[in-house]
Amino acid sequence: MKTQTKRTVKTASPGKQPKRVAGRKAHAVRTATGPRAVSATPRPPDGMSVSALRESLHVGRRFFSRLTGFSERALADWENAKPLSGPSLLKMREIERLRAALCGIMREEFIGTWLDTPNPAFEGLKPVEVIERGQVDRIWRMVYEVGTGQPT
Repeated sequence: MKTQTKRTVKTASPGKQPKRVAGRKAHAVRTATGPRAVSATPRPPDGMSVSALRESLHVGRRFFSRLTGFSERALADWENAKPLSGPSLLKMREIERLRAALCGIMREEFIGTWLDTPNPAFEGLKPVEVIERGQVDRIWRMVYEVGTGQPT
């Protein structure tokens, strides 16, 4: 059984046909009673915007680009209300989760500085470099160990 998708439609003045938004489809979700339309513009978790997430980390767009793996241009578009794609939404959720975990072990205003400072726990690499190498699990392990007080 196929899921139906609804197109986002602009309202038209009386006597005119409504215009369809160019190729923009709403995401469909299957429910027990059938498909229902969901927002056509996915947002980061808890309604936080990309710019609010970046600012909560106290980093600039260039550094946030390194952290997320997306171009500065894409970040600028998302900060100016362009909808996030599925993969970008997942990455923003991951970064938000990491930010929340880091807030549990350090003050929020120090996160950006910490991410850009060489760390002996990562063989002298900066945490952002560890993330760029696809080794974010090392960051999560460190957060767990510091948070629980376990020895390294």
